[in-house]
Amino acid sequence: MALWLVRAGKLGEYETKFLEENRIYLTWETLTNDLSKLHDKRSLYELLLKHYKDDKTAAIRNWTGQIWPIAKDMKIGDWVVLPSKKKPAVHIAEISGEYVNVPNNPDPFYHYRDVKWLATDIPRSNFDQDLLYSFGAAMTICRISRNDAEKRVKEMALTGWKPVVHPSGKIRIRTAAEEEQIEFVDLEQLAKDQIAKFIIRKFKGHGMARIIEAILQAQGYTTYRSPEGPDRGIDILAAPGPLGFGKPRMCVQIKTGDSPVDRPTLDQLIGAMQNVQAEQGLLVSWTGFKSSVDKDIPIQFFRVRLWNQETIIEELMSNYDKLDDSIKADLPFKRIWTLTVPDTE
Repeated sequence: MALWLVRAGKLGEYETKFLEENRIYLTWETLTNDLSKLHDKRSLYELLLKHYKDDKTAAIRNWTGQIWPIAKDMKIGDWVVLPSKKKPAVHIAEISGEYVNVPNNPDPFYHYRDVKWLATDIPRSNFDQDLLYSFGAAMTICRISRNDAEKRVKEMALTGWKPVVHPSGKIRIRTAAEEEQIEFVDLEQLAKDQIAKFIIRKFKGHGMARIIEAILQAQGYTTYRSPEGPDRGIDILAAPGPLGFGKPRMCVQIKTGDSPVDRPTLDQLIGAMQNVQAEQGLLVSWTGFKSSVDKDIPIQFFRVRLWNQETIIEELMSNYDKLDDSIKADLPFKRIWTLTVPDTE
């Protein structure tokens, strides 16, 4: 079994289509040719040179390596990793069909493979950092083979996609040779993954309420944080003003479990809002939300917001300068500048 990385558009714009249609597409614009008729990578390279004659040859060589697998290298039974761009989650599928070319399909959906989704919305934080590093390769399609990735992902499947507990408690460090093999990496996502693992290790459970409270206070809210123990669906109460008597009044519920939050938790928050006469609610789930919650977003738009780990990290970064000094001491962030280089260079 091989393990493949597949992306559903640069911004994840095709992710829903992949999931709903049980397919992975090669989303390469205007490329309608039947790739199964090509005999080797050289013939694909020459085809791309003619088709994209205004692009650089270095880019064409890069594209050849990304396009070739869907028609020639992927096999039925191989597994596919699709990192979500919409949430801090990963989807995993098994390839169930041969390569198909439909030149009359809408652009860019000319090439696909049928798949069976084995799991969706697996929290990114459930995966070891070195696997996330491989998942961050800035390629449309590539094989993931370093660090026994295939074996380790399959082991996670047997445990319900839960985080793997290492006896040493240490994160595996990549060798210099492995570092050299990885050419294109989403550095921003890599940084967020490292921050996420640090936060959940230090603040899991009631500690997360401390972070959310600090963010709300930095935004001008006066807050009440429930003590540890049963909270009846209320972790934090917040309202504007120095005494917290302003409106809108907000009720906050926070979850840091290993699985995405389902609809009953949203219903519990709405009930708690009614009990305390809060006009707005904030549901925070470190591991994200199941589709049953996502579908309710338009219905609850004017009174409930959803924060996952990516939102929490973004809010921390946006409000960092205004956070309480004790929180900043526990979250030693530092702003850095890096060069944004197109993946075709």
